Amino acid sequence: MATTSALKTPSTSSTTKRTRIYTLEDVRHHSKSGNCWVVHDNKIYDVTTFIEDHPGGDDLILEYAGRDITTVMSDPLEHSHSDSAFSLLQSYQVGVVGAEERITNVNFVFTDHFKPQDTDNGDDWERNQFLDLDRPLVMQMWNSDFSKSFYLQQVHQPRHLPHPARLFGPSYLEMFTRTPWYVVPLIWVPITLYILYLSVSQQLDKGTEWGTAWARTGACFLLGNFIWTLLEYTMHRFVFHIEEYLPDRPFFLMLHFLLHGIHHYLPMDGLRLVMPPILFTVLQAPFTKLGHLLFPPFMANGIIAGAFAFYVAYDMAHYFFHHASLPGFLKSQKSYHMEHHYKEPNLGFGVTSPVWDWVFDTEFVSAPKAKKAVQ
Repeated sequence: MATTSALKTPSTSSTTKRTRIYTLEDVRHHSKSGNCWVVHDNKIYDVTTFIEDHPGGDDLILEYAGRDITTVMSDPLEHSHSDSAFSLLQSYQVGVVGAEERITNVNFVFTDHFKPQDTDNGDDWERNQFLDLDRPLVMQMWNSDFSKSFYLQQVHQPRHLPHPARLFGPSYLEMFTRTPWYVVPLIWVPITLYILYLSVSQQLDKGTEWGTAWARTGACFLLGNFIWTLLEYTMHRFVFHIEEYLPDRPFFLMLHFLLHGIHHYLPMDGLRLVMPPILFTVLQAPFTKLGHLLFPPFMANGIIAGAFAFYVAYDMAHYFFHHASLPGFLKSQKSYHMEHHYKEPNLGFGVTSPVWDWVFDTEFVSAPKAKKAVQ
């Protein structure tokens, strides 16, 4: 990209420099004549309006569209550039290339001695410029100036604090963002037992024998257990990890962060490992209503009770997967879930039911497969 006095100065709107953070993947998507970005010295430039004015011809720029031109612009044999060319380039800056540090590892193997080290907050912020763990996180997400690609890359790289992170700052708000593990059984076990009682009593009121009523409710309860495992996998994969269709806007990135992103970002935060009662109340409502639309009342209540019971078991298991030494089968389940966090977050969605990962081909098989899932 040689320079000449004939070069045009971009308009005022073009000269506005921004510090928005992108990834190299973002840059690669801008590789056409009508949408051309390049990278020089980790800075990103939108040179779309400059292509026709390039003294060396538009073909030379388009050859490197969506790519890093640092080496090319410094090549004295083929593409010698003056200081004014580099100065002009600055006026087209639209962002910077963010760090793509990886903490997850496709070769990760969980052992009983695994204990993540606490993150050096200052060092992490200096290297990655993602979120400052020393400040409340929600407003940082609300005011964020990074792309979805950069967000998803960073939020899936686990950090660790010796204390719960602060989301809002003030204690009167912070208390609503933290849920001790025992709150889940304290609230939902009595509700589950009551719904189970309704299933039986609704049959007894119609003259069904006691033994028959309990047998029917038991069968519905088991069906609810099964349905929950499928819902768990589906919600985790297609709602909590709704990344492909996530709008590239700070508001939606913040919603994703609050719903599930924070769990991958801070996986050992003990007060954000179980679902807050208000959130589960909202999420279960449409499924509960659907159950009552599809089945008679006693069947619907039996199925719902079974699903709720497995939800409680799921949340308890999830908490202790992160914060307890477990024996036998539970130990293997814990290892499987730790791989979801530290090996590949886009595989292994079945926290307590990995059988669905086998059915839908999202289980951990090999490093090559994990690499494919990231692309």
